[in-house]
Amino acid sequence: MNPTKPIIIPLSEGSFTVDKTKIFVPFHSDKHDLQQRSTGSLLVEVQPFAIITSKDILLIDTGLGFSKNGELQIHSNLKANGIQPNQVTKILMSHLHKDHAGGISMRDNLGNYKLSFPNATYFVQKKEFEFAMEKGFPSFMTEEIEVLQNNRQVQWLDGEGRIDDYIRYHETSAHSPHHQVFWIEDGNQKLFFGGDDAPQLIQMKNKFIAKYDFDGKKCMQLRQQWWHQAQDEGWTFLFYHDIKTPYYHQQKKEL
Repeated sequence: MNPTKPIIIPLSEGSFTVDKTKIFVPFHSDKHDLQQRSTGSLLVEVQPFAIITSKDILLIDTGLGFSKNGELQIHSNLKANGIQPNQVTKILMSHLHKDHAGGISMRDNLGNYKLSFPNATYFVQKKEFEFAMEKGFPSFMTEEIEVLQNNRQVQWLDGEGRIDDYIRYHETSAHSPHHQVFWIEDGNQKLFFGGDDAPQLIQMKNKFIAKYDFDGKKCMQLRQQWWHQAQDEGWTFLFYHDIKTPYYHQQKKEL
């Protein structure tokens, strides 16, 4: 496991519409019409990422937690790309909304929840967990994330810092009160995952304030800041909710 540069593997769980009920309804463009969905429905991809670096097999966010053919979908998606769930070493969680955190845990034969990745360390903002447990349904599925509490596999984060000297995290408090974003610097590559602060390419290119964000204005300002910074430094963006563009390399601007 010594790639010369990080290997990016999108783990799409499909396209969905979601409205004010916060229920994710599968959407297939060949047989569904967006206009027939409820007013205000958003069309989104749900797309965690596996990143193979020189040090780790990372998983960034964990999807909806749906099962397919009796197996957690994120497990089957990893296996389809040659990765066994027990090979994942670190899990970076941007926040704990159910479409990002559903695959954190799974039920065992007795119906109890256990962490889905037995050999991974989970990196979670402590205040995000506390907020999620207090807020609960429909944005958060507390019974699925409660297993994080007092678990030796969890490393609680506070604000900003670095993980193993090559992953930087920063609490933005933009999309949600304790949302965080990540920069992964491996070799000469810099990957950026903005979670739901920066979910789609089109939002990076346009001024856009979303009503569903905790602080929509801050999200917009951060996206503009990151887009210009990426031009200076040559980042690769990872987009969790983009239907067409899972990742996008911003070419470094010539001086």
